[in-house]
Amino acid sequence: MSHKILFITGVSSGFGLALAREALSAGHQVIGTVRSEGSRQAFEAMHGTRAHAVMLDVTDIDAIPGVVADAESRVGAIDVLVNNAGYGHEGIFEESPLDAMRRQFEVNVFGAVAMARAVVPHFRQRRRGHVVNITSMGGYITMPGISYYCGSKFALEGISEVLGKELKPFGVHVTAVAPGSFRTEWAGRSMQRSPRSISDYDALFDPIRHARQEKSGKQLGDPAKAAQAILTLIDHPSPPAHLLLGSDALSLVRDKLGTMAAEIQEWEDVTRSTDG
Repeated sequence: MSHKILFITGVSSGFGLALAREALSAGHQVIGTVRSEGSRQAFEAMHGTRAHAVMLDVTDIDAIPGVVADAESRVGAIDVLVNNAGYGHEGIFEESPLDAMRRQFEVNVFGAVAMARAVVPHFRQRRRGHVVNITSMGGYITMPGISYYCGSKFALEGISEVLGKELKPFGVHVTAVAPGSFRTEWAGRSMQRSPRSISDYDALFDPIRHARQEKSGKQLGDPAKAAQAILTLIDHPSPPAHLLLGSDALSLVRDKLGTMAAEIQEWEDVTRSTDG
């Protein structure tokens, strides 16, 4: 594996921290975004010369180009951008305010897009580079209570796929990495939950919320193994446009695609009836 410079957003916990740790162990240099001085010190303590922390909230869109330019000036040409920063919003659609959706998209979509927009010109000019967008199996499958989250991940999946097609002629790769359930803080302290208010949804949603809270920290997926999978991905000469992580994601997404195919076939006559 050749040594690379990775720019990873959100390295204070979860996937970002696991990936940074494994990347440093493999000999890569890592530029990681943090949002507090304590997190900066903790990250840079992971390695004396190859862990480079930058203070950045990805919703601070105007600051991103300068942060990227400064990182390239101080550390070197970025080889891989990993858009990892994000969080989950949980709440019944009817109970969740629009402001919660705006915040969800500001972080999960606009932050990732702004980061890519800052890095892609460098990649295109150098005719190399890899954008890795951490999405979710929630970018394929859905369940009650995470409409805003799924919407943000569906959006990032689509944007990633289009960007990959635009950059392919220049030797630049784009991969949307969709994890299943992993032992991170996604369902724990990092999740933002809208309060319950409409009793009609109790029977449907309360068991889902309870089960998610009970399962938090006990999920099947190992973040360190996910990090190793991503390191394998970025070292491959022909990486995929989409990569699922976790056997649960594999099973659930396969089921979803099968259901979609059956529904398309069932309604094929109606679909074809609209042709002129």
